[in-house]
Amino acid sequence: MLDESDILTRPAPPLTPAERAEVKKVARGLLARLQELLALNWRQKAAARSALRLAIEDMLDTGLPPAYTPALYEQKCAALFEHLFERYPEWGTRVYA
Repeated sequence: MLDESDILTRPAPPLTPAERAEVKKVARGLLARLQELLALNWRQKAAARSALRLAIEDMLDTGLPPAYTPALYEQKCAALFEHLFERYPEWGTRVYA
């Protein structure tokens, strides 16, 4: 099963053990934040989707190590949002409980 830290670390960039630990910390923090944002019918509400996307961008922007270039940062933000959109269809349906 794919989780947020896998999306952030695969296939790139190469990370030191300390950087990998930073990424895992970001993924855990992001998961906690996202669970607050996922509301009933969140996929149908533009404001809810925007809040989710902004939370992803903020957490990754402040927490990812320098190994993540701006282009890679954008790619990871998009991949995470897409993953969550597909895996969290409705409020109350938790994949990573």
